Amino acid sequence: MVAGPRSCARAAHHETQLSFSVCGKKNRPMTGSDARSSVSVGTLARVRYVPIADIEQRARKTQLWSSKASPLCGCREATARMVNRLRRELVRTSKGDVMKVIGLIGGMSWESSAEYYRIINQAVRQRLGGVHSAKCLMWSMDFGEIERLQHDGDWTTLTNEMVAAARRLESGGADFIVICTNTMHRMADAVSDAISIPLHHIADPTARKIMDVGLRRVGLLGTAFTMEQDFYKRRLAENFGLDVMVPDDQDRKTVHDIIYKELVAGIVRNSSREAYRKVIQRLVDRGAEAIIMGCTEIMLLVSQTDSGVPVFDTTEIHALTAVDIALGGRDPELP
Repeated sequence: MVAGPRSCARAAHHETQLSFSVCGKKNRPMTGSDARSSVSVGTLARVRYVPIADIEQRARKTQLWSSKASPLCGCREATARMVNRLRRELVRTSKGDVMKVIGLIGGMSWESSAEYYRIINQAVRQRLGGVHSAKCLMWSMDFGEIERLQHDGDWTTLTNEMVAAARRLESGGADFIVICTNTMHRMADAVSDAISIPLHHIADPTARKIMDVGLRRVGLLGTAFTMEQDFYKRRLAENFGLDVMVPDDQDRKTVHDIIYKELVAGIVRNSSREAYRKVIQRLVDRGAEAIIMGCTEIMLLVSQTDSGVPVFDTTEIHALTAVDIALGGRDPELP
């Protein structure tokens, strides 16, 4: 039970029960005569007690008492997020390492979201053996609505939708968020700021893969929004020092139209594959050392065999590094 200034919440995790007290003074757990001296973390088999000092140290380390998750604001939603996160940390403390829950924001389009689900679960089974599969939650958008808002330029409404989806996943028990689309990373910072769990950005593991093989000048394929706006190219350039090239006007239109008129509807045409091959070759002729498939549907159409330079598939890279994090790894870009 969490007792805040004006709110309280109950936390439970399957057979695990925990209780702790929080005081609104100075954004810290209660200590001294007005608080329990320990937190009980019990299972059906055993109960153990965690000293309040340990909880306070963990809360500070995981930034649970930041402005985003402070119960001082009197906001039950923020308090619930804080409780959920601390609950998961305590469960890990009491039961050892466990698989983290991946929160997927999908449906943009579901064709690529299905690939995320397949890649993630196959990777977990490969690594853990037997019939293991991933612990994950997915909030799937109606892409008909999303596509209309994108082309209308209503990024405010889109941001609100993405924030709401991330909060639902966090409330449902996700340990970190994966946005299953490159374009909708346009509002990644707003989503990250609205939740208390990490967001695993799609551009970061892709850029690190490129740097690992010593390449710097890359050609970027994606939607017009990703190729023409700065949110994606700037992150690659400023955070990783990559020199990002995009196709010319006509080639950008070709790439964009094939995504929205074919790939998101599950239509894969050989003529479109050939068109992409030509776009890729023109980027290579201009000096591209590698190609970033910066739309999660592009992997449905082209692969390494369609390019004379290395191809980096953001869908696969993003999904596999999410598995790394879920199984105990750490994204160096996450707090």
